[in-house]
Amino acid sequence: MPIEPKKHEMPTQAPEVRAHNFKEVALGYDMKTAVDEAKRCLNCKTRPCVQGCPVNISIPEFISHIKNEDFEGAYDVITKSSSLPAVCGRVCPQESQCESKCTLGVKFEPVGIGRLERFVADWHNANSKAEVVAPEANGHKVAIVGSGPSGLTCAGDLAKKGYKVAVFEALHTAGGVLVYGIPEFRLPKSIVAKEVEGLKALGVDIDTDVVIGKTLTIDELFERGYEAVFIGSGAGLPNFMNIPGEALKGVYSANEFLTRSNLMKAYLDDPDTPIMKGGKVAVVGGGNVAMDAARTALRLGAEHVYIVYRRSLQELPARKEEVEHAMEEGIDFQILNNPVEILGYNNPENPRDPKNGFVTGIKCIKMQLGEPDAKGRRRPIPVEGSEFVLDVDSVIMAIGTSPNPLIKNTTKGLEVNAHGGIIVNEDGLTSRTGVYAGGDAVTGAATVISAMGAGKVAAKAIDEYLSAKN
Repeated sequence: MPIEPKKHEMPTQAPEVRAHNFKEVALGYDMKTAVDEAKRCLNCKTRPCVQGCPVNISIPEFISHIKNEDFEGAYDVITKSSSLPAVCGRVCPQESQCESKCTLGVKFEPVGIGRLERFVADWHNANSKAEVVAPEANGHKVAIVGSGPSGLTCAGDLAKKGYKVAVFEALHTAGGVLVYGIPEFRLPKSIVAKEVEGLKALGVDIDTDVVIGKTLTIDELFERGYEAVFIGSGAGLPNFMNIPGEALKGVYSANEFLTRSNLMKAYLDDPDTPIMKGGKVAVVGGGNVAMDAARTALRLGAEHVYIVYRRSLQELPARKEEVEHAMEEGIDFQILNNPVEILGYNNPENPRDPKNGFVTGIKCIKMQLGEPDAKGRRRPIPVEGSEFVLDVDSVIMAIGTSPNPLIKNTTKGLEVNAHGGIIVNEDGLTSRTGVYAGGDAVTGAATVISAMGAGKVAAKAIDEYLSAKN
C-alpha cells in the first residue's frame, strides 16, 4: 500500500469563528485519522526521530501501538519518558525536533508525531479508568522551585522513584508558563490541571503562593530537611527596548499581558484585573510569545493588531503553524520594521486631562537585511529617513525574558552567567552542593520540551546523588 505523501490535516476552528473565542483552535485527530497517520511511519531501525526528542520518547514504539489501535499501550510508552504528553503534543515545536529527523521527511512530509502524541494523551484522559498508585517511599526529601515544565518533570521522575517531593510555586496556581504564558486557545488549562493532579496522586506536594528567595530561601529549605533542591523558576523578567515612551499607560510586557489574560481571566466581562481591551494594538517581536499576545489581543476585542518585527518572515522565530494561524485570523504583519519611540497624548494646558500619558502611536523605522550576525541571521540595518507612525492605543513588548535575580541574590555561592542564567554542569548541578537547576532559569527563554529535558537530567542526577548517600 503506497504511503501518503502528506501528513493528515489537523482539523481546526474556522478563523472567522476562533478569532472571537478562547476555545482551542486545533481540534485533534479522530481515531481513524490517527491510525491512518500512524501507518505512514516507516518504523526505522535507526530511529532518528528519538534522537531529535529532548526527552527521548520511544517514538516508533508508541506509533506502532497506534497502528494496532492499542492507544493505552501507546500512552504507557510515552509516559515512560514524558510526564506531560497532552501538553507536549500541543505546544512542542516538533517540526524542528523529532519530525525534522523523520526519515519519511526526506522525500515526503514527516509523520505527524506531535499530533499523534496529542491524540494518545487525549484518548487516555477521556477513556482510562486506571488510578495512579504512589510508589513506596524511599525516605528522601527533595524540594522543587517552580511548577513549570522543568519543575513538574523533575518532580514526576523523582516521585516515581519514591522520593517525597514538594514543589514551591510563587503564583496561586501550579503550572508555571503553561498556565500564565500559553493562551487557552493553544493549551486548555484543564489539561495542565489534570497533569498536576496526576503528580499529586504520585505523592507530590504543591505549595502555591511561596516565593523562594522571599518567603523561604534555598538555605531554609535545607534546614527544613530537604536533601536536594532543583531550581526550575523559569525566566519571568521581561526585556524592554529602552526606547522613549515605554513608561506610557498602555504599554505592557507580554508576560504581564498574558498573565492578566490567562491566569487572572481578563477575558471575562467583568475581570478582577485591569487590562486594556479593544482599540488598535502593536505587538513588538516575532516569537511564539508575540503570536500568543497578538492573538489574545484580537480575542479581547482589538479592532486591529500589528506584529512589528525587524527581520523578514524567513527569520521569524515563531512556529510556522502559529504564524499561519495568526495570519488566517487577520493579524497584520509589519515585517522589516523596528520601533524607535512610543508616542503618547500630552496636553500641557490641562495637566489633569485624563488622556494624558496614554499611548497614541508607535514610531517605527524600516529595516533592510545586511550581513549575518553571530547567530547566522542577517543583521537588520535601519533605512535612513524611512520613519513612519502606526496609530495604536496599546503596545505589547514581546522581545524576550531573563531569569529573575531574586534566587541568585538570596543564595550564597550560586554562580550565574552574564545574562543571569544559573551556571550548571552537564547533570544540572550548580556551584552549590545538592542544588540543581534547569530550564529557562539556566538557558533563558526556550521551549517547553527543552525545559522538560533539563528536568529529567537533573532528576536522574539527584537520584544518583542521594542514592550514594545511603
